[in-house]
Amino acid sequence: MGSADDADTAESIIDVEGRSVLPGFVDAHTHLVYGGDRAEEFGRRLGGESYEAIFAAGGGIMSTVRATRDSGAEELVEITASRLARMAQAGTTTVEIKSGYGLDVETEARMLEAAALAGDHVGVDVVRTFLGAHVVPTEYRHRRDAYVSLVIEEMLPVCAPLAEFVDVFCDRGAFDLDETRAIVEAGIDHGLRPRLHAEQLAHTGAVDLAVELDAISVDHLDHVTTDQAAAMAGAGTIAVLVPGVTLQMRTDAPDVAALREAGVTMALASDANPGTSNVELMTTVIALGSLLYGMSVEEAVWAATRGGALAVDRPDRGRVSPTDRADLVVLDAPHPVHLSYRVDRRPVYGVIRAGQIRCMVMETER
Repeated sequence: MGSADDADTAESIIDVEGRSVLPGFVDAHTHLVYGGDRAEEFGRRLGGESYEAIFAAGGGIMSTVRATRDSGAEELVEITASRLARMAQAGTTTVEIKSGYGLDVETEARMLEAAALAGDHVGVDVVRTFLGAHVVPTEYRHRRDAYVSLVIEEMLPVCAPLAEFVDVFCDRGAFDLDETRAIVEAGIDHGLRPRLHAEQLAHTGAVDLAVELDAISVDHLDHVTTDQAAAMAGAGTIAVLVPGVTLQMRTDAPDVAALREAGVTMALASDANPGTSNVELMTTVIALGSLLYGMSVEEAVWAATRGGALAVDRPDRGRVSPTDRADLVVLDAPHPVHLSYRVDRRPVYGVIRAGQIRCMVMETER
């Protein structure tokens, strides 16, 4: 944390009494702005109904799209802020938030605006991503080309000033490689850097396209190959892994060993959303990274901090360094292994964001 000389000149000193201090968690993939929930659908999946069958019947993402379109601007800000507040109290200091539950110009823009306002209210740094190409909405089901044109010609001009990144769900049942290329290249023309949902439901070649287009990250990667892992490592493309989806969708884990062996930079993220990963806390994500993906606790913590920071292009955070921003999490435990060892316990004692104490326990005991 610093030398004795640093302590002599510090404005204040906090004695955390042997507790672990980590960088603030950086959640590099979320869908936090939405209306409604999908608990009923979750129960149906537990009963054996497939996600794709539910989607084909008008549920899934489209269920959330209808609820989000019906939500006013103030309501979206309020419910998003409540989610962000829970995340902030558990140590998340920077979070990426996508649009993608509007699928029309007005609602996509409203979602991105709500994400920024909610972050301001809570005091969490929000990185915004435009995901107008989440799925093809029901009203365009038989006019896919028209929807791709809508995204490129009408959504992007309105939404690009509200975002840093452009994302596409490039997968079976969502957008194909040609559609993805057209949308991503249009996003690049508007100054947005690409990232992709890739190789989640099937092996499509989306990783290869992401590498070609210089995407900062590819996310999910359930069906990534060893050749793709090598290509990602060579290009510096970051793998954002989402174990909450693996847990709640009861799917096989990505080949983390292949990514590790290839030298791919890995991040862990919550993918917080109402349908496939109703997980908000990065402390839970770290535990799942260890328990489901076979990561060491140290590897999982790095992926949830420095890895996440690199995946959202925030190189000044995600590590404890005198030259970086003072985003810190104090665990109520002597070692980070307790994050996975005691998954049932609230592990965060205090949070510091940008050098300011944000935790009530630390404020009262300073």
